[in-house]
Amino acid sequence: MSLFSRLFGGGGKETPPAASTPPEIHKDFEIFVEPKPEGGQYRVCARIEKDVAGTRHVHRLLRADTMASLDDARAMSLVKARQVIDEQGERIFG
Repeated sequence: MSLFSRLFGGGGKETPPAASTPPEIHKDFEIFVEPKPEGGQYRVCARIEKDVAGTRHVHRLLRADTMASLDDARAMSLVKARQVIDEQGERIFG
């Protein structure tokens, strides 16, 4: 891939890693760790879900943080998702 392609978004599409692990449960919330490949690194991302009053609620966590390794991005995604749950609880759903 050329320098200009990398700078201006051209080139092949990056495929996200498969979500092969079961969700982490934290305070009755389900955390699906889903780091996104971006520019040779991985963006910290997760999906937080919970059933509230019989309705499934979903919050998508997307951080500006990027990590060089997929394992580091997964670990940090989990840390940040737990932090959001601890600080906001069900308020994350609006």
